[in-house]
Amino acid sequence: MRRARRVDVQIAPALAGELEQYYRLLMLWNVKINLTALPLSPPGDDTFDRLLIEPLVAARHLGPGCVTAIDIGSGSGSPAIPLALAAPGLSMRMVESKTRKAVFLTEVVRHLRITRAAVETARFEQLLSRPDLHEGADLVTVRAVRVEARTLMTLQAFLRPAGQLFWFRSAVGPSTPSNVPPPLRWTATHTLVDANSSRLVVLSKDLVA
Repeated sequence: MRRARRVDVQIAPALAGELEQYYRLLMLWNVKINLTALPLSPPGDDTFDRLLIEPLVAARHLGPGCVTAIDIGSGSGSPAIPLALAAPGLSMRMVESKTRKAVFLTEVVRHLRITRAAVETARFEQLLSRPDLHEGADLVTVRAVRVEARTLMTLQAFLRPAGQLFWFRSAVGPSTPSNVPPPLRWTATHTLVDANSSRLVVLSKDLVA
């Protein structure tokens, strides 16, 4: 893929085929329900960058031993689906409150036979009462969700100590966030697609002393 080469991402033929299938499903379903405002047919460079390339770049920054992830507000399936495809050892739980979008995500998982994926039709706050999800994830990913200090405090409850939070950000806002509450701390900000000034802000959860 031309856009992948621009950011030095190598895509194996099998992964390229899976990403194409996901994209075709997204195009088909977007006609019926509003999954993304990005132009899909024909797509622009920004469409490929946002939906496919950014998650593939983010996969480079997965921590060692990262095997369980929760994606918040999964909607169109990005970044969760491409990330799960790029890291097949990753168990991905997608959280989406809107029923029709959750049905789409379930169909993508079924069609692509992503065995280590699940879809939760709920607001993420509702899942806090689940003992199996409390401090059960190595990674939390979030994009297209309003992130405030209170939101981060809620999300950190899903993370194991030393777990990571991947916050996908556009060009708007500082590279180093100032509203990060303990036990989270900022550890890095990585460029995703330089042409779009998109960034991945990485937060880590401190070990309990």
